[in-house]
Amino acid sequence: MRFIFATVWYIFLWVTTTFAVPTSDQLLQNALPIPPTDDPFYVPPTGLEDSQPGTILRSRSIDDLSIGGVMPFQVKGAHQLLYRTTDSLGDASAAVTTIIVPKNANSSRLLSYQMATDAAWPNCAPSYILQLGSSLKNGGSGAAETLLVIAALNQGWIVNLPDYEGLQSAFTSGIQAGQATLDSVRAALSSGDLTSISSQAEYQMWGYSGGSLASEWAAELQPSYAPELNFKGTALGGLVPNITSVMLSSNKGLFTGLIPAGVIGLTNGYPELKEYLLKNLVPSTASKFYKASTQCLGVNIASFLGQDIGVYLDNGLSTLFTNVAKDVLAITGQMGIYGTPNMPIFLYKAIGDEVSKVEDTDTVVSKLCSQGANIKYARDMFGGHATEAITGAGDAFTFLIDRFNGVPIASGCTINNVWTITFNPRAITALGPTIAAALLALLQVPVGPSDMF
Repeated sequence: MRFIFATVWYIFLWVTTTFAVPTSDQLLQNALPIPPTDDPFYVPPTGLEDSQPGTILRSRSIDDLSIGGVMPFQVKGAHQLLYRTTDSLGDASAAVTTIIVPKNANSSRLLSYQMATDAAWPNCAPSYILQLGSSLKNGGSGAAETLLVIAALNQGWIVNLPDYEGLQSAFTSGIQAGQATLDSVRAALSSGDLTSISSQAEYQMWGYSGGSLASEWAAELQPSYAPELNFKGTALGGLVPNITSVMLSSNKGLFTGLIPAGVIGLTNGYPELKEYLLKNLVPSTASKFYKASTQCLGVNIASFLGQDIGVYLDNGLSTLFTNVAKDVLAITGQMGIYGTPNMPIFLYKAIGDEVSKVEDTDTVVSKLCSQGANIKYARDMFGGHATEAITGAGDAFTFLIDRFNGVPIASGCTINNVWTITFNPRAITALGPTIAAALLALLQVPVGPSDMF
């Protein structure tokens, strides 16, 4: 049954992004969004170091949200905040988050959803790709993930979507992503005058793949970086605990494009790594490698499909795992070394995940559980990295619903091998209405809980 649901979901995505594309007249009626690289909203004010992490520096409202940049949907309101955060090196920096308020919103419930940006270019950030008229090729997995956002909105939850890579797009830097995620929640909780979010709201996190990287690092860093925050729960899917391992697994395969994007993302956060990379790239192909600095996930996958990234480097792929690169990856590319998450966690992972080996997730789960974490870990015996994003979403969603509803959860850890095609009525019921809601969005019916109940 869940397999059938996933199939319907894929078909729905194809139909909506194929037949719901606005005409040129429709787009002309709305000013096209300005890409972050050209938008002065993203330029932080001076004196960042004088403000506390999570401080709102600037805000604006946006009018035209969309699925994949092409299918509009209506909500009560959407707002963007430029807020103070801390970068990979511990310096004051800024990031943008998008907060979506559904009709009939429950101002006491906030979901921070970290999208899988998976790119080293600011124009791939959620704050841009969520807007109508942004290029579909910039969206990565954003179209599918926006449906999950709509599911949350239909629960009445207000949704926070941070550009956790920061203004410099430091993709794969766990420290950057975790701190920016935590600071976005701080900013959201202080934005009540604009967003109606209660300062006493309950809040959770959810993320898949690159979004799980940001969410897990936030969970690890929270006790030390943002000890005042108290998350009700976190759902993590397709976890990527070890960036070195991801590079080895992805090379010469479908997801090879993650490697140049990930390496360039790290150089955006670590100047000494940027210098090291420039010295070790093969000069004749360096410009091709650096195309990943101005492309998003889908284009990078197509550009580097099946290639051996080692041919771009003077000493082969090992260049990325020695000297400065090794040092940086040890600091910001490996989970399980900064702290024990305080909140209950639901973790779902395909055993056949071809981006990040399931053994890496097994290892970090074992370590965190030995330190007292509360983790419910579902090892899916069906599918791979891409399919699990959809087939595992229902269980993640019901976990989040239960945490908000105060359903008791046993302490400690449980690890189960599951078959994703097994009938799970609650998961189907939870996410099934999402497709109906998105179809209503085609008719410009505002997203949110019904007025009738």
